[in-house]
Amino acid sequence: MTKFLQLLAFLVLLGVPLTQQWVPLEILKLRIFDALVEEKEVSNYFSILSIDEKDVQKENGYPFPRKRLAQIQNKLIEKGALGVGWVIAFPQPDRFGGDLAFAESLASAPSILATFENENGTYPVTTGTVILGEDRGGFKAKGVIQNIPLFRESAFEGIAVAPTEVDQLVRRMPLLLRTPDGWVSAYGAEVLKVLAGADTYVIKTNQNGVEEIRVRGLPPVPTDSLGRKWISWVNTPEFNLRDLYTKDIDIEGKFVFVGVTAEGVMPQVATPVGLLEPHKIQAALSESILIQNSPRIPDWAISLEIIIYGVTVALIWSVLTFLGITWGIVLGGLISFSTALGGLYLIKNGLLIDVSWALLAQFIVGAVVFYIRFREQYKLRQQIKKQFEHYLDPAQVKKLQDNPELLKLGGEKRYCTFLFTDVRGFTALSETLEPEEVTKIMNEALTIQQKAVQKYGGMVDKYIGDAMMAIFNAPLDLERHENKAVAAAREIQKNIKEADIDVAIGVGVNTGYAVIGNMGSETRFDYTAIGDAVNIAARLESATKEVGEDILIGDTTKKSCNFELKLLEPIKVKGKQKSLQIYTIKNGD
Repeated sequence: MTKFLQLLAFLVLLGVPLTQQWVPLEILKLRIFDALVEEKEVSNYFSILSIDEKDVQKENGYPFPRKRLAQIQNKLIEKGALGVGWVIAFPQPDRFGGDLAFAESLASAPSILATFENENGTYPVTTGTVILGEDRGGFKAKGVIQNIPLFRESAFEGIAVAPTEVDQLVRRMPLLLRTPDGWVSAYGAEVLKVLAGADTYVIKTNQNGVEEIRVRGLPPVPTDSLGRKWISWVNTPEFNLRDLYTKDIDIEGKFVFVGVTAEGVMPQVATPVGLLEPHKIQAALSESILIQNSPRIPDWAISLEIIIYGVTVALIWSVLTFLGITWGIVLGGLISFSTALGGLYLIKNGLLIDVSWALLAQFIVGAVVFYIRFREQYKLRQQIKKQFEHYLDPAQVKKLQDNPELLKLGGEKRYCTFLFTDVRGFTALSETLEPEEVTKIMNEALTIQQKAVQKYGGMVDKYIGDAMMAIFNAPLDLERHENKAVAAAREIQKNIKEADIDVAIGVGVNTGYAVIGNMGSETRFDYTAIGDAVNIAARLESATKEVGEDILIGDTTKKSCNFELKLLEPIKVKGKQKSLQIYTIKNGD
């Protein structure tokens, strides 16, 4: 339950910026899209005429007389242009009286004039639309400054709107805009309609808003719920006014966007590819409309991003929590790599689904869980070292530190041999000697016992006053542990006698199943064994004085022991109704 709450806390805390569309996160998302979206091929339906600084100087300044604009329009048509899009507004009459000439040139071919938003302006005339579904969604238009009536009669109009994202860059443009009176076309959509020779837009909606916009003769254009289209910044062919008259430019059958790039004439707009003039932005939007499978952010993008975030973060947490650190890191790395690869695949195929927050959250969760696991493992390794370094061979301690799962709380049922020792006459010894002398003798006796146990691969489990408990075949596997326990018992007796420390040792050895592992709490535990086989070994040691033997061995140990043993009279021990068959080592063995 604690681990589940831990995961839930991670998901909630890290999920808030994603679900609330935190501005820095939105900026990160958009910048990633900018970097990863591939540049598309141009459609070859468009070209750009940019009136630059040199053109303005040659024409003796800007604005140009309308008669001069009429000449430019006629020249474009003469060179084969399918239509002309003036991304320029003409709200005032020409002081040179050239409006009629320009109007006539506009009427000679499909032409589109721009209108720009102005809160003090009026709403343009609504466009013919057909709604499939409920009339909902859409980008709300402001008022515009209208072109003069003469031009409105001669050309189409579209709003050259360029809304920015949270980082003040233009990436998405609406194709249609909503007004109190209905729908009006943005500049890019008007170009689409002119190319198709249609007069009506079909707006398909869903529960979120706009889903797609259709024009007869062209494939549907998917949009977001506001009717916006993601712009692909393609390299549309561009020429200047001088080129129009001096070079053999290829505009046959193309729609030409006209705008001014001369400094200080038209305001530049910030985009992911730099500052651009309005006509270049509208050209890029028109190109994007014709690109099949062009990038888009679907309305369900955030839902999918949340799912990716939740699933992958939970997986990272799980593998690091329930697997070892090494495997956790390996599998966690694979999860993150798969997430990144999947996100890249979606973006390359036009679905702008962001996985950056999922990756960042994976790293944060992974780092936190790794730290927690590492700290737990470090503490456990230190506990293992503290608990076993005096009772096991250093190589065995290292194995336990490398495999701490062998020491999980609760333990396991294991077949082992248990050895108990006790100093005989300890009470009398304590009464006749000074405490310092008693301590010295006991330490020497226990050291002899410990060394004998470790020599044969056993583990000193604990000291209980003047008694000792040892385990053979735990925590690490030990071949022929019965034989080695008996050998350790014999060596204890031999070395105690050789040490001449005036103490006697009783040893009990028994083999059987017991529950072995860490018994206690999660923060304080003791590695030990519990079971009937353990109790019998302790009873055998207690019986050595009564039987008159230094070593007593249980029947289960004898069955797998290669030592030559002597059968003794069965004995009754506390807690057992039946007598126990016991043995000892024959003299000289």
